[in-house]
Amino acid sequence: MKMIINTINLGVVFLTAVLISGCAEQETHQEEARLEHSETEYNEHIQITAEALHEFDIKVDHVSSGELRLYVALPGEIIVPPDNLAHVQPRFPGIVKQVYKHIGDPVKKGELLAIIEGNESLVEYNVYSLIDGTLIEKHLSMGEVVGENEHGFVIADLDRVWAMLKLYQKDLMSVKKGQEVVISAGVGMPEVTAKVNYISPIIDESTRTATVRVELDNLKREWKPGLFITGKITVASNRVAMRVPQSALLNFEGETIVFSQQGDEYFPQPVTLGKQNLSFAEIISGLAPGQAYVSEGGFILKAELQKASFGGHVH
Repeated sequence: MKMIINTINLGVVFLTAVLISGCAEQETHQEEARLEHSETEYNEHIQITAEALHEFDIKVDHVSSGELRLYVALPGEIIVPPDNLAHVQPRFPGIVKQVYKHIGDPVKKGELLAIIEGNESLVEYNVYSLIDGTLIEKHLSMGEVVGENEHGFVIADLDRVWAMLKLYQKDLMSVKKGQEVVISAGVGMPEVTAKVNYISPIIDESTRTATVRVELDNLKREWKPGLFITGKITVASNRVAMRVPQSALLNFEGETIVFSQQGDEYFPQPVTLGKQNLSFAEIISGLAPGQAYVSEGGFILKAELQKASFGGHVH
């Protein structure tokens, strides 16, 4: 079989090629990682030193069975439960004489918020908080004339909040009360696992979605009302005979491949996929249980194969 050799000196970006044994004229005293390309199904494979694996953080694992959870991802936002809100209104029209609390202040039920002098009686009366919570709105200022139907303050108990998710029609039959849901709000934000405790019995005519409600503890105040979130609801969980992480999958020449390992040689192995989520993919064929494969860093090996396919030969 004809051998196709491509020796690559990667420098900072790519792996350096492994010298072909017997080529004494290519020997060097520098300690470099080297790659060798030779024919396989794709006309080549990659040979790589253990030092290069470590240097470029290429990880090798073994094909194994495992659980594969399937889920639907729903958009939503955090809100304050209606029963955790208190709107404090002046009892009589009058002039605001004193205001004792400001937005963001914690308050206790029965705590004095303001003093107002009634227009008709000219007698001062007190305005008190109705619940324990945090003052989130304030519509009174000293000297202001207020009416009896105006909202003076809004207080919210933020110890518990609701995650309100939009459930699309295609997923209506997949989501049930009591299912596990992971709530996240993007990079740098925490994730929390909870359960679906309510699904609206009707569809919103404007959005054509149902509402899924999830209650969250918020003692650390991480889940701020108004925050956009994503809820991943587990709709199925299967144990599969073979699975690999998504980081192991690569596209090469129109096929999905995984780099399999045989000793110090790495072969681009076409695979057939089954069920998938964002973390793992089921392997139907192409690999065997227990087989060694590149779980992370395969893109470096792929880059070398692509160079070889274009006839690259760099020293």
